[in-house]
Amino acid sequence: MASPKTLAGRCILIVEDDFFIADDFAAIFEGAGATVVGPAASLSDAMDLIERTERLDGALLDMNLQGEMAYTLADALRVRGVPVVFATGYDRGAIPERYADIPICEKPVDPQQVAQAISG
Repeated sequence: MASPKTLAGRCILIVEDDFFIADDFAAIFEGAGATVVGPAASLSDAMDLIERTERLDGALLDMNLQGEMAYTLADALRVRGVPVVFATGYDRGAIPERYADIPICEKPVDPQQVAQAISG
């Protein structure tokens, strides 16, 4: 199984509206040698980061950001070829079929699972 160490040297976008979860992931990813972009807590802040950040090697997206679904973010990242992982409590069946290829990590999210999903 991949470990968070597989994130070393990668630029990872974190989009999470819960400060404590976002902060925990930022610390874990930075501790694994990744550069954290964000975290962003809203759809608009995340989109701004996506547009302004030249290099993104992966993204962890909370599905529901203050009542807005993160699908537009996933679409923008896909256009750039950035691997995306959804972090959610939603069941796979609640997610539109067009996102069936995006890995889901159920909350509470395991950093090793995220590292493996982003690393492919």
